[in-house]
Amino acid sequence: MAKGFLLDMDGVIYSGMELIPGADEFIAKLIEKNIPFLFMTNNSQRTPRDVVNKLAGLGIDAPESAVFTSAMATGWFLSRIKPHGTAYVLGEGGLLSSLHENGFSLVTQKPDFVVVGEGRNFTLEMVNNAVEMILDGAKLIATNLDPSPKKKGWTNLGIKAVVSMIEEATGRTAFSVGKPSPVMMRAARKRLGLATDETIIVGDTMDTDILGGLQVGYRTVLTLSGVSKREQLDSYAFGPDRIINSLKDVTPEELIAEAEASDE
Repeated sequence: MAKGFLLDMDGVIYSGMELIPGADEFIAKLIEKNIPFLFMTNNSQRTPRDVVNKLAGLGIDAPESAVFTSAMATGWFLSRIKPHGTAYVLGEGGLLSSLHENGFSLVTQKPDFVVVGEGRNFTLEMVNNAVEMILDGAKLIATNLDPSPKKKGWTNLGIKAVVSMIEEATGRTAFSVGKPSPVMMRAARKRLGLATDETIIVGDTMDTDILGGLQVGYRTVLTLSGVSKREQLDSYAFGPDRIINSLKDVTPEELIAEAEASDE
C-alpha cells in the first residue's frame, strides 16, 4: 500500500532561520524514492513561492506544488461554501493571493466573510470595521487559531489573540480552517491523492499536528525538535504513534514500514 507524508515546517524542518539537522536528508530521500509529501503549515502569511524560497535558502529544493498552507485551505474551503463570494480580510500575502485564486473578491463593505490571518499591518480601526461587518451578518473565519508564543520581542500577536478580541466584541465564534481542523487535514491528504490509512503526519505540536492527525485517522509522528517536550506529554489524554527527537533519527522507509506493520 502506498504511503505519503504531511510535514509540518517550523519545528520539524527548521527553527526560525536554522535548518533542523537531518531534515534536508529526509526530504532528499522522499524525492529520491518518489514518496508523495506536502509541507503543511498554518502560516497564512506566506505564499507557496515564499515558502520554497525559504527552503531553498536552507538547502532544500522543493516545488511550489509541495506546499499547502492554511491560507490555501481557507481559499479552497470558502469557494466551496460560497463560490465567487466576498471577504474583508485582516491578513496579508498568501491569504490575499489564495482568496483571489479561488474566485473571491476583497471588499470593504458588506462582505460575506470576515477572514483573519497573520499580519502586522492591520489596525484597530480595521478590527472595528470587522466587528461591525460581523454584527451586520458577515461570517467570521480564522485561517488558524495558533496562539502567540509569548516571547519577549515577538512582534506578531498570534491569530488567536486577534480572533479572541473579535469574538468578544461580537459574541460570535470563529470557524477555524487550519490545523487541527479536519478541513485542512483532509484537503491536504486529497491533494496527495492518498487514502486515510496511507497518510503519515509529522509534526512538533500536540495541539495541532498530532491532535489533527488523530482526529482524521492518520498515523502520527511527534518530533521533539520544536514546541512539544517529552515531559509535557503525560498531560495529554492522547498521544502520537511514534516519538522522535528529530528527522535525523529516522528515514521515510522506517516510518512507512512501521505504518504498514500497524495495518496488519
